[in-house]
Amino acid sequence: MAAAEPPRTRVRLDIAYDGTDFIGWARQPGLRTVQGVLEDALSKVFREPIQLTVAGRTDAGVHAEGQVAHFDTSGELDGGKLVHRMARFLPKDVRIKRARPAAPEFDARFSAIRRHYAYRLTTAPYGAEPLLARSVVACRSGVDVDAMRAASRKLLGLHNFAAFCRRREGATTVRELQRFDWEREGDLLIAYVSADAFCWSMVRSLVGAVLAVGEGRRTTEWVADLLRETERSSSVTVAPAHGLSLIGVDYPADEDLAARNAQTRETRTVPVPGGGCCGD
Repeated sequence: MAAAEPPRTRVRLDIAYDGTDFIGWARQPGLRTVQGVLEDALSKVFREPIQLTVAGRTDAGVHAEGQVAHFDTSGELDGGKLVHRMARFLPKDVRIKRARPAAPEFDARFSAIRRHYAYRLTTAPYGAEPLLARSVVACRSGVDVDAMRAASRKLLGLHNFAAFCRRREGATTVRELQRFDWEREGDLLIAYVSADAFCWSMVRSLVGAVLAVGEGRRTTEWVADLLRETERSSSVTVAPAHGLSLIGVDYPADEDLAARNAQTRETRTVPVPGGGCCGD
């Protein structure tokens, strides 16, 4: 009679990293990625192959302060000890901030209700402060922040964001943009962007489009008109990667995880006034 498999624990990780020297999150053969570095270190600690599922796969150069991932293990978990041990195993540009058991239904990707990003710009005439140069992008000193806020408001809601997304075969570009606003702290301009999910390059494209309004090169009406596009717009400039950071991910209560997982997997469409719908 075959021996019973040991019970497995689902583990949630809260992660931060400086994306400058990574080729993005996703593991790629022969390249330095966040996933690859973390999985290799965790596999050594747990003495079994560890595979991570992540809330949002960041691109090359993009940072994270509140990334979330999960994995399953047959080993014992002491979250505090794991965090301390991984601080010795990992390079200085990636850290596990917290490790804890999660419900079996918890899925870092499909359980997420919304993801929060920050994009940081500076209007200082000398550019970014040297200690912030890896995470802050220099822009013109005279940008019209009020115009940028007005343009950002035009994009809120459930829309087809095809004009702002790099195409991925079979992937929807319908998203609900829940927050897009700007805060100023001296020379520092920070865009806060939240949505239920984002498609490839969407946040940097949103920032690039709105920044064009702030610089007087485009109008708020141009930004709104982009929502009528059904393909990636060549008129939208993608903002540099290093200004972007994933700062948080929201999840429902444990009893609502299974329902959220099923809802996330559904293909969404954009309602059309008067009935019917249009989707991707």
